Amino acid sequence: MALKIAIIGRPNVGKSTLFNRLVGRKVAIVHDKPGVTRDRRAAKAKLRDLDLTVIDTAGFEYSKEDNLEKRMWQQTQKAIEEADVVLFLFDARDGLQPYDEYLAGLIRPSEKPVILLANKCEGKLQEDSIHEAYKLGLGQPIPFSAEHNLGMEDLYEALRDYDHEEPQAEETPDDSAAEEEKNAKPIQLAIVGRPNVGKSTLVNALLKDERMLTGPEAGVTRDAISSEWVYQGRKINLVDTAGLRKQSKIEDSLEKMSAASTKHAAFMAQVVVLVLDADAVLDKQDLTIARQVIDEGRALVIAVNKWDIASRKEALERLNDRLQTSLTQVEGVPTVTISALKRENLDKLMRAVFKVYDRWNKRIPTAPLNQWFSDMIDNYPPPLGKNKRRIKLRYITQAKTRPPSFYIFSSNPEGLPESYLRYLGNKLRECFDLWGIPLRFTVRKTGNPYAEEKKK
Repeated sequence: MALKIAIIGRPNVGKSTLFNRLVGRKVAIVHDKPGVTRDRRAAKAKLRDLDLTVIDTAGFEYSKEDNLEKRMWQQTQKAIEEADVVLFLFDARDGLQPYDEYLAGLIRPSEKPVILLANKCEGKLQEDSIHEAYKLGLGQPIPFSAEHNLGMEDLYEALRDYDHEEPQAEETPDDSAAEEEKNAKPIQLAIVGRPNVGKSTLVNALLKDERMLTGPEAGVTRDAISSEWVYQGRKINLVDTAGLRKQSKIEDSLEKMSAASTKHAAFMAQVVVLVLDADAVLDKQDLTIARQVIDEGRALVIAVNKWDIASRKEALERLNDRLQTSLTQVEGVPTVTISALKRENLDKLMRAVFKVYDRWNKRIPTAPLNQWFSDMIDNYPPPLGKNKRRIKLRYITQAKTRPPSFYIFSSNPEGLPESYLRYLGNKLRECFDLWGIPLRFTVRKTGNPYAEEKKK
């Protein structure tokens, strides 16, 4: 079993830098601006022979009011409760600050093991800060630099004392099916949309846990946060993302990094749920996001949120009209009306996710595919090509899935019009139930069997 560690400290002391260092890749956004991290984020890591689950948290800022800072601290408290060990970071360059001492006072009553890290100790100038840290009452501070990978050996030795690796039980034949299911790869599911449409509220509703920070403020989520989840026996990697605004309105470097993180999460996903506000469905920015998802070959589901307070009839008519006129490259995108706040229609949403995922993975056997292809050509032969030459379509084969991609072999591939490929795509969706997913066609030239004889 992995040792679970939570990284805590004031804003800008290097928590996300340490998180990325332990995980081995740049997962969390790191920026000079304090308070970048708001949600708690967990990821698997390995430090030599130690298996770890590392939790990054928001920088501690005290607040009595029910505001964003207080909700961030509540998320950090949950991380501490979940953890086996707490890594307490302070900035050795700045020395101990009042917030460091206040936070230490909050941690001590938890009785969790604490490892104190004096971060940013690249030189000897921070020795006074290291000695001063003893008064926190959290044990001996370890000189450390997450950015320069210093002190990692000392951290390993400290963590090893708390490792609780358990002996693995021997497998029995009865366990084989369960083990196979356990090791099945999870569905990568990303939740995307404009700011303040309810993405984090939806993630919390699906997980049945206040996992993500939510609130009336726009842009609360700044980074793509992944959560492991099992729904009806199927493993899912559920990713909440930052809201995407129009590219022309993004000037701040932090928002640019958030937008890049969101797009990366969406383009690496297998299924993307685009969350819309029921009172502002499919505006220009929503359409831009939808087109980008489809162009990347991802499966798309549209969730119309806040349905409990919407003008329902007008919203549906507007949505259907926009889908038919502005998203013509994919017909039949599943649309589900939900209320994330009231947890309404979430099962219906997940059924749509599974259905479109299965279509996205579908492989059509060659014999029925070519029988269909022959019937389509008989019903509607290809027109003369752009080069005014006759086009003969020989056969079709499915090259791959995810999304379904097909090779069409033709005597004149350069001349086949796009309109004919759209015709084939629409008929393929209709005959093989491939609605709502992108299809890809590549037209290739068939070889001439007499070419070699002519050369002779």
